[in-house]
Amino acid sequence: MAAGTASRPLIVGNWKLNKTIPQAVRFAMDLAKAFEGRADADIVLGPPYTALKSVKEVLKGSAIALSAQNLFWENEGPYTGEVSAPMLVDAGCSYAILGHSERRRHFGETDEQVHRKIKAAVAHNLIPILCVGETLKEREAAETRTVVQTQVERALLQLPRGTVEKAVIAYEPVWAIGTKKNASPAQAGEVHRFIRRLIHERSGIAENGIRILYGGSVSPDNAKALLAEPMIDGLLVGSASLESESFIKIIHLACEGHQARRSGQA
Repeated sequence: MAAGTASRPLIVGNWKLNKTIPQAVRFAMDLAKAFEGRADADIVLGPPYTALKSVKEVLKGSAIALSAQNLFWENEGPYTGEVSAPMLVDAGCSYAILGHSERRRHFGETDEQVHRKIKAAVAHNLIPILCVGETLKEREAAETRTVVQTQVERALLQLPRGTVEKAVIAYEPVWAIGTKKNASPAQAGEVHRFIRRLIHERSGIAENGIRILYGGSVSPDNAKALLAEPMIDGLLVGSASLESESFIKIIHLACEGHQARRSGQA
């Protein structure tokens, strides 16, 4: 099966520094109601730490999974303000978003630190979502492939093949995050294809053996075109995931696209 059609699309909502517990609970209730029963997409919510447990209670019995927005690589100890993988599992998480460009930019996270976080996530059965992407300056200097390759190799490809296979990669060009300037489907597809080939060459994993998402100013207006690109397995959604109406619309578009692909393959 070709990349992008091998599995159900994965749609992840990253709420970042938004939503109180009551706001998060109301959103989760809307989402669970909208997709009660089977959906042709895998849905993941990434609330702030404070709302994880409450959202998990709302989602109990649904197929919607929970993601942390970050984690620390140690299980416990004198690390004020940090949250560990075992704590996140205890709160109901199945995923962890790691290496987001905002973490790199605002908090100085390095590829080596992201590497340690991925190891900790997998050790506790959390699926890491590794974020990679270039700045506008790097793209204009034709450095996209070099930047993305360095991030993938240092954070992920030093790990055993079994660990790499458990990861999800999210290509998020930094110049498109929160700017309303999303990459075109062709631009995104080109980088996704490059990442697939890189992973295959370095680890032997089939090019369609790992999920790769696109993120960066995703909206209901561009989601359909992005998901139609064969290299894209799903979306990491930022601001458009903060309103239940827009996030639900994006998921519906993903489900419709998956059903159409299945019909075409029948």
